[in-house]
Amino acid sequence: MARHSLLLALLLFAAVATAAMAVAASDADDILIRQVVPDVGEAEEEDNLLNAEHHFASFKAKFAKTYATKEEHDHRFGVFKSNLRRARLHAKLDPSAVHGVTKFSDLTPAEFRRQFLGLKPLRFPAHAQKAPILPTKDLPKDFDWRDKGAVTNVKDQGACGSCWSFSTTGALEGAHYLATGELVSLSEQQLVDCDHVCDPEEYGACDSGCNGGLMNNAFEYILQSGGVQKEKDYPYTGRDGTCKFDKTKVAATVSNYSVVSLDEEQIAANLVKNGPLAGNLIVL
Repeated sequence: MARHSLLLALLLFAAVATAAMAVAASDADDILIRQVVPDVGEAEEEDNLLNAEHHFASFKAKFAKTYATKEEHDHRFGVFKSNLRRARLHAKLDPSAVHGVTKFSDLTPAEFRRQFLGLKPLRFPAHAQKAPILPTKDLPKDFDWRDKGAVTNVKDQGACGSCWSFSTTGALEGAHYLATGELVSLSEQQLVDCDHVCDPEEYGACDSGCNGGLMNNAFEYILQSGGVQKEKDYPYTGRDGTCKFDKTKVAATVSNYSVVSLDEEQIAANLVKNGPLAGNLIVL
């Protein structure tokens, strides 16, 4: 989630040093990402076209996948084939994107959401300020902060629902780069371990490590705590742990954050002016 794309963001924050954020879109009603399961005859024919057994064997070898029983193996093979069909459909719908086998290919969409997506329902605090409307007349057609050195390498949250923490640090890494000229990888684990800030307007909406969180809460935590350490000083474990925050090793701070309009041109303008925008997305 460390990569942030203008066209993928649905709801955004900008923070100053100046970071930004966005909420996840549910795939529940999106027909483009539903499972595509043909009838039995079609399925057998398509399995042959997909060469599913070969791909499943390669998948198991590459990602060291093992299953306790034959029943579990056969179930996972069935899920894998369904995901191959879905990837094939997506490739037809959007040839510009790359669709294929990943380490998640033996999981159903529901299992993936349950295990890896930790974004909680998002509500904005009353004091959250709105970003000013920016001019959009001369926006570039293409713009990528990766090419300008403002985005760190891809990170892996593992089997921890900490996407919210990666979204927060990714935005702040870009903002810190724009403010200082230095690209620093920041600590998601600090947020997982130490950030337990709650939204005062939503009972129970508290950041809770691998059990999920909210980016606006995380920005509030960073404001209150005084900053975030470097990744190398507080490395990621992908597990809930005891807070080990050392304020003497703060690498980046936030002075404020604001809500960006849902208008795509405003998102583009904020991206160009304020730096990488963070987004929480359901990607299957």
